[in-house]
Amino acid sequence: MEMQEAIRTWEELKIKDGFLFAKVMRDKRLCKMLLERLLQTKIKDIVYLEEEKAIDIGKDAKSVRLDVYLEDGNRVFDLEMQTTDKGNLPKRSRYYQGMIDLNTIEKGENYKKLKESYVIFICNFDPFHQGKAQYTFENLCLEDKSLKLNDGAKKVFFNAEGYMDAENEDVREFLKYVRGDESNNPFVKEIDEKVAQVKESKEWRLEYMTLLMREAEIREEGREEGREEGIRGTVSVLREMNVPAQTILLKIQKQFNLNPETSKKYL
Repeated sequence: MEMQEAIRTWEELKIKDGFLFAKVMRDKRLCKMLLERLLQTKIKDIVYLEEEKAIDIGKDAKSVRLDVYLEDGNRVFDLEMQTTDKGNLPKRSRYYQGMIDLNTIEKGENYKKLKESYVIFICNFDPFHQGKAQYTFENLCLEDKSLKLNDGAKKVFFNAEGYMDAENEDVREFLKYVRGDESNNPFVKEIDEKVAQVKESKEWRLEYMTLLMREAEIREEGREEGREEGIRGTVSVLREMNVPAQTILLKIQKQFNLNPETSKKYL
């Protein structure tokens, strides 16, 4: 990725970008205000706040990197910004909640020490296609839906596309802002001002562009590895079919756009 392209991408960033959202949420006061509005609950104080929290429980387990991870007394919150619908949010939220539980209780401790946990996804799309601005899930008994499991696990999904359905004005205007529209709401204005401050930071711009270019390098490396495997696989199949070496050379030169000298190394 060219430097100019990376700079332009940074300048065009919106709150829906996970990197920018995480930096804005480093403002403890704004983060607390957003949580209180999204969940319609009072938060005494955020006593622990970590941006892009990494949880890795073992070499064979899938690690996770949470956008915004914080605690308030006996409650844990994970805030995620999601722009792409990959169809895996229900199971992803399940995995995140499990990893958070493993991170909050030590080996041998009583299960009663597990904190009430919220996994919150702010989506730029409707994750359940029901037109609602908010979808809240708790575990309950199918035979008696008034009976809740009370395990303290909650999953909440917000749909920016359905912002008009939000009952709370601040939430409605925030989701509208996430969607990409302007808002004159005082709370949203504060967030927008913080977005502007973050984007003025040379340190964070450099961090973002470094990540962006590294991701581009990784993608390119992946494409090269895939191409290499494709060439070697084609050569192997053709050899098993007893295709003459010269024919194999011509085949891979044409199929993979190789020059004659480069193609010889695969025989």
